[in-house]
This record gives sequence, C-alpha cells and structure tokens, in this order.
Amino acid sequence: MASLNIIYYSATGNTEEMAKYIAQGAKDAGADVKVINVEEADEKSVNADFLAFGSPAAGAEEIAPEIVEFIESNKDKIFNKTVGLFGSYDWGTGVFMESWVEQLTSENFSIVGEGFINHLAADDDEKIEKCKEYGRKIVL
Repeated sequence: MASLNIIYYSATGNTEEMAKYIAQGAKDAGADVKVINVEEADEKSVNADFLAFGSPAAGAEEIAPEIVEFIESNKDKIFNKTVGLFGSYDWGTGVFMESWVEQLTSENFSIVGEGFINHLAADDDEKIEKCKEYGRKIVL
C-alpha cells in the first residue's frame, strides 16, 4: 500500500480543510495517509512514498514561511519523491501556486500537475470533489 503524508500550514482553517479532503481522496485510492500540521512535523514526517504540502497565500501571494522552512530543512529527503502542492487564497488570483510550482520544479522536484488551489474554503460539493480528485491523483 502506498503512503502519503500531507503536511500543511493553515491560518484560518481553509487549507486544513483542503488537506482533510485530499487525504480522503488518497485513502479512497487505497493509500495509507497521515495529515500533519507543519508545526507538529519533524524529519520523520517526510518518510512516505508520496508527499503533499499545503499553504495558504500569505501576504502578497507568498507561501507561508513555516512551509518554506520545512521544505528547505528537509530538501535532501524530499527531493526524490513525488510531491503534491495545494493551498487556499482569499484576495488576488492564486498566482502563489504557479510561482511555488515553478520554484520547486526548477529545483528538480517532481510536482503533481500544476498544484491545486481553492478560493477560500472547500465548502461545496464541487470544491470537495476537486480536493478528493487531487488526493487520488497524487497517489496514482
């Protein structure tokens, strides 16, 4: 059974909610999934077949520093894994995800698709299903 660890930072709960639905999609696809707040994550948190990182858009559409620092400090352990990226945003257009994917791709990370973003919460059936679909996509 494939394993997926989802490591996220959430300021308002929207990204945490996405993480839970992404986890559900990966579980539905047969994966063993752990959802970990980055504030509780350690170097063992990257010990999985697949990883996903979640961040809301912070400031001027930037990745939360907590996630950036975690990835930087564990880069050598993450480098050879398939990684999903997801996040939520309120204002702006969500370009933070495009920048994040470009940055990690330029560092030779294997990113699933173009990442996945939600405007605010995953609070309707369509948004929830898209989260689950991304979870399945990461592990398949």
